[in-house]
Amino acid sequence: MPKILFVPGSLRAASSARATTRTLIARIGDVATCETADIGALPHYNADVTDDPAVAGFVAQVKGADGLIFVTPEYNYSVPGVLKNAIDWASRPAFASVFAGKPCAVVSVSGGALGGVRAQAHLKYILNGMLAEVHPCKEIVVPMANDKVTDGVLADEAVLGFAMEQLSGFLARLS
Repeated sequence: MPKILFVPGSLRAASSARATTRTLIARIGDVATCETADIGALPHYNADVTDDPAVAGFVAQVKGADGLIFVTPEYNYSVPGVLKNAIDWASRPAFASVFAGKPCAVVSVSGGALGGVRAQAHLKYILNGMLAEVHPCKEIVVPMANDKVTDGVLADEAVLGFAMEQLSGFLARLS
């Protein structure tokens, strides 16, 4: 089974990004081994810091995963700073980081009607710049996401069905 690292872009335990992450893990848990990154444990990016254990752990998680699934909220039309910070830590050395050639899929959530499409576009641009292999598929977006969370999980079967259809292609390429 492929090993998938989920990278939720929100720190808040009750966020729609984390609810979506939990739900997707439950749905693909029988075909993949899933782990969730704790990007909130990382310090602010500083190239002078070379031996932080949280950074080393995150980089090892990315390196050891067969693929990554990012679940990002949209903050001010882009990705959250904490997510960008995590990516910056794992993006070194440039063009030879653990992201080079790493298969990645992107899911976005938003309290608005567009489902985080702007954050998704920015995240894909960032990942492409690090030579990650962004999975080509229809965009997986969760509009009005806060209204679709029940008891800590995403409860929109239409969105989940669509997401699983897109992620099945991603998972198939990792097997």
